[in-house]
This record gives sequence, structure tokens and C-alpha cells, in this order.
Amino acid sequence: MKTLEEKIGYTFRDRTLLENALTHSSYANEHRDKGMPSNERLEFLGDSILGLVVADHLYRNRPDLPEGDLTRIRAALVCEGSLVEVAKSLDLGSYLKLGRGEESGGGRKRPSIQADAVEAMLAAVYLDGGIGQARKLIHSLILNQEREKIANGRDFKTALQELVQRESGQVLCYRLVGESGPDHAKQFSMEVLLNGAPIGAGVGRSKKEAEQAAAKAAVEKLEKTKV
Repeated sequence: MKTLEEKIGYTFRDRTLLENALTHSSYANEHRDKGMPSNERLEFLGDSILGLVVADHLYRNRPDLPEGDLTRIRAALVCEGSLVEVAKSLDLGSYLKLGRGEESGGGRKRPSIQADAVEAMLAAVYLDGGIGQARKLIHSLILNQEREKIANGRDFKTALQELVQRESGQVLCYRLVGESGPDHAKQFSMEVLLNGAPIGAGVGRSKKEAEQAAAKAAVEKLEKTKV
């Protein structure tokens, strides 16, 4: 436990909170005599704390983004995949208390279990040290991914459409210009054209992803020309 505390940069006054956060229901059910509850209630609390801190941060620090983009970025930051990345960075799976069945079934690497444990740990920090400590931990573990998630979360096709519609008679279209790679790892190249002239290009693992990449390049180009 001390090693995990060093990793997250927080020392618990009540370490039983951290132990509780790492106790899966399968372990709690098998060891009822020990009286240790599962981390499910902490997970419930941690989910709300994480959502609040992330939403508050985005609202205060990204006045340039509309509600739709804020919602997408928040979702990207608090989703299971994001939390699993945090769990892996901390090797959180190795600290979990699992029942025999869950242990033999590979529960330490199960994404849902890892993500739930991260939320439970955030709640444990909140209960032990208050919202300030929880916010500090969320910033260091999750909000440090904000720039990447903003890029992934923003709908650049919609943003581009909104930009060009400021003038009447503008026509946008996307064109597939190439694809490469084997079927299981295709790469698509797309161009976006404004009134028939290319204004951005992008590559992606799907046509939609490539369209977003092309739209992103076009948005950045158009925004620069207006500065």
C-alpha cells in the first residue's frame, strides 16, 4: 500500500479507506467474516467526484468551447478507457483484492474492474483528505490528458461546417483520395473541399476518422487566416 501511496502522491491517514477502494465484491463476498465491504459504494461516490472536478475544470479553463464540445471532452476524460490508462500507469491491478474465481478469470486485467477501482480510490482520497486532495489527484492522473482528449473530443466536421456557413453559398464535401494496408489495419486518406478546392487532408483507420482529421486540418487553416 505504501508503494501505491507514493505513486499517487498521497498518504492516507486512514489506510482502511484505500484497502476498501481496492476490495472487489468477489473478495468481500468470500471473506464476509473479515467485515471488509466491497468498493462499490466508493465507486459510486468517486464517479460523481470525478465528473464534478472535470466539468468544473473544463468550464473554468475552456471558455472557447461550446457545451457540445465540453460534453464530449468530459466523456473522453472520464470514460472507462481513460480510467484503465490510469490504472495501468499505477499498476493498480496488482493491488486489488479479488475472489478466487475473479482471480483465476483474469480479473486483475479486466477493464471494468480496473476503472471501478480508480473511481473508488478517488473517493477514498476525498473522504480521507477532502475535495482539495481529490482534485489534486484528478489533475495529476486524468486532467494531464486534457489536450489529447480535447483533440479527440472536438467534432471538427461540425466546427468546420459552422465556420464556412458564416458566408452564404459555401459548399463542403469530402473525397476519398486513397487507402492502404491490409484489411485488418486499413489506413484511409480523405480530403475536404470547399467550393471544389481542397482545404484540408487527413488520414485515419476509418473513413470517418480520416474525415475528422481532414476537417481538423481545415479548421486550423481557416482559423489561422482569420487571426
